[in-house]
Amino acid sequence: MSREAAVSREAAVSREAAVSREAVSRALSDVVFVDGVRTPFGRAGPTGMYAQTRADDLVIRSIRTLLARYPDLARERIDDVAVAATTQTGDQGLTIGRTAALLAGLPASVPGFAVDRMCAGAMTAVTMVASAIGAGAYDVALAAGVEHMGRHPMGDGVDPNPRIIAEKLVDPSALVMGQTAENLHDRFPAITRSRADDYAAASQQRFGRAVADGSVGPELTTVATRSAEHGYGLATADERPRPATTATELAALAPAFRPHGRVTAGNSAGRTDGAAACLLAASDVAAELGLPAAMRMVGYAFAGVEPEVMGLGPIPATEKVLRRAELSIEDIGLIEINEAFAVQVLAFLDHYGIGDDDPRVNPYGGAIAVGHPLAASGVRLMIALATAFASRPDVRYGLTTMCVGIGMGGSVVWANPHWHEA
Repeated sequence: MSREAAVSREAAVSREAAVSREAVSRALSDVVFVDGVRTPFGRAGPTGMYAQTRADDLVIRSIRTLLARYPDLARERIDDVAVAATTQTGDQGLTIGRTAALLAGLPASVPGFAVDRMCAGAMTAVTMVASAIGAGAYDVALAAGVEHMGRHPMGDGVDPNPRIIAEKLVDPSALVMGQTAENLHDRFPAITRSRADDYAAASQQRFGRAVADGSVGPELTTVATRSAEHGYGLATADERPRPATTATELAALAPAFRPHGRVTAGNSAGRTDGAAACLLAASDVAAELGLPAAMRMVGYAFAGVEPEVMGLGPIPATEKVLRRAELSIEDIGLIEINEAFAVQVLAFLDHYGIGDDDPRVNPYGGAIAVGHPLAASGVRLMIALATAFASRPDVRYGLTTMCVGIGMGGSVVWANPHWHEA
């Protein structure tokens, strides 16, 4: 090859690379949370309102209701559907993201997939499709989660590798989430049973006030239910909350996981059935399609901790995302933290020097009141934060965070589009 030809070829390659870099630069997008819908959460078990309702029907109903809010959004514009479930079997199996998309009436051209990161399933579904939107691979996507803990109790059908215990990779308590909560009490004796009960009662009361003032409710879709004994019904409200609960009543409950322990049914999230779904889009595409932007994703992180104290997971996950976003906890004006156990929330608050009754934290109550249908809860947190943002233009940034079974945590930082400086 002549010198002139080599120079010409090198210049062409450089031009190609420049064009490629420019295309990538144009493709990077801000990601917005458009809207979210959830079913009422029902008590898991044979007496719960969803006892004879299929799990996939719960998430299908959520998706259909969400899309019905935006009739002008061409369904072909949805690039993917990610649906999380912790127990991916039976009516929560068969690549539920794809089957739910089809059954929700989306065109056959819209693909879907299933996600599992235990309690952070829906949160992971959101961050996965958000990453694809940010990279320019998608414009609009759906993320959802469902858990029917009555049909599929946590751990049902699993076969943990015996090496996990035999080779002492983890303590046996790591496989029982309630025991990991007791381990947190052991590690942090300042987090007493009394503190946990006080926090749990406050969560119930905050949730009750939020229902009364309309902060909780607009995100709900009704769900048709069936019972061989009672016939058909309609689920319109969450089944678990007890807004009149007091700490004195909780103090009388027996420990659930250890004799003389501190973790009870009252200061833990109850076993629950339910689903939640949300719509995400590139910010410029949302504007083009006339879709609202309830909040903008700033960043996210997942982190691992010792499985025996999985409740500490939100701490390193939050530290990681704040560091990457160049923010501090003082910049966060609202925090939605999943209340798997009161002790886990209190450990997070103590780490950051936040008071147990700080109004920034779960202003509408949390999972101790409404329940924790595992893989669905991440989107419920996001819906709650988006609702709070709309009424709090003084808050610039918010956080959704949760602990995750087998020793993980997940955190997402969001920006409030309604924010303006005082």
